[in-house]
Amino acid sequence: MRIAMLTNNYKPFIGGVPISIERLAQGLRELGHVVYIFAPSYENQEEEPYVIRYKSCKKKMDGGMYIPNIFDREIEDQFRLLQFDVIHVHHPMLIGYTALYLGKKYKIPVTFTYHTRYEQYLHYLKPYGKLMQRYRQERFESLRKMEEKVFYYSTQVVMPGYTKWFANQCDLVFAPTPMMRDYLLEQGTDTPIQVLPTGLNRSYFDSDERVSRELRNKLGAGKPYVFCTIARLAKEKNLDFLMDTMFDLKQRFGSRFRLLVIGDGPEREHLQSRIGELCLMDQVLLLGNVPNEQIKYYCKACDLFLFASKSETQGIVLLEAMAAQVPVIAVKASGVVDVVKNGRNGYMVSESREEMVDKICRTLENPVLYDQLAQGAQETAWEYLNTNIARRAEAGYQDAIVWNLRRGYRHAMANDEA
Repeated sequence: MRIAMLTNNYKPFIGGVPISIERLAQGLRELGHVVYIFAPSYENQEEEPYVIRYKSCKKKMDGGMYIPNIFDREIEDQFRLLQFDVIHVHHPMLIGYTALYLGKKYKIPVTFTYHTRYEQYLHYLKPYGKLMQRYRQERFESLRKMEEKVFYYSTQVVMPGYTKWFANQCDLVFAPTPMMRDYLLEQGTDTPIQVLPTGLNRSYFDSDERVSRELRNKLGAGKPYVFCTIARLAKEKNLDFLMDTMFDLKQRFGSRFRLLVIGDGPEREHLQSRIGELCLMDQVLLLGNVPNEQIKYYCKACDLFLFASKSETQGIVLLEAMAAQVPVIAVKASGVVDVVKNGRNGYMVSESREEMVDKICRTLENPVLYDQLAQGAQETAWEYLNTNIARRAEAGYQDAIVWNLRRGYRHAMANDEA
């Protein structure tokens, strides 16, 4: 098959969607398919085969995300030239419109992956972000109530309604987890939905012990225990909660640990300030972005992977840590419940600092339990091997092609009867 993947963001932007696209494309190519990725242009981007860059707008969203120029003629010119069998779009907005337009014009199926709970990212839109700032400072109760109605309508009505409409224009929807599939069904999605998680390359299971040991010696500051987390430094990742938990852990466990925070983002300055306020400068180290191919070495250098985000549709980074035989302790939320199994590969906790501290201490103080969780973690990760996920996508595309043909036939019959 010839597959066109359309996205609003891609490398060098760091995020779960670019990682998911790259891995799926790689897995499909290993199965013999031709995959092109249509992605916006970035400063300092690296040219690579099978990636078609279209223009970006000059302005950026809050958080550094580029706004793609979906009216760039290069998109359709290249699309028409390359003659695809199926479209796989990764966003319902912006490039999502383009995907529907191309699918209808060239009579080919459109599949869509629902990667993100978009209502949880509205604060990146400047008007919405400014309204949130105003709300926090609002002194008049009547205005606060009006602003609360805007928030409710935007997050509970507009965004779910739009997602439902878009999904129902497609021939097939992929959800990264069963939980997200159920959410889409609850919102009224009628289009067939299949579960398609992000896979792991085989290389994630082959870590260099020497490199990891050197990283631990260099970054662990001689602490007996080293933890890590991987997250964009943004509000929706709930990192303030994790910092507060590290403060509580220090009170109970002493200063015998260090947390490595991998990632960057708009909240970096705030987090650095928060670390200072909590006197955690010796316990928490903000490392910034790390190349994706090196993540496995950092995970392998650590004893536990800690995760506090409540906005994930699939916890890709959880699986990366598990592939390195690192147990996970995470706040129970979407993207976590389908991966973390209590007592098998780690623990899910409520958003309770006390509960998370208790699970950290319990796991570290019981070597037999720790080894059991580490083994279970890697066993879980093997279930997400990239080639296995690509075969599921392949089958989904074939279904979408059949459904698209049937839909076209029904439309043609209806027009004849009219």
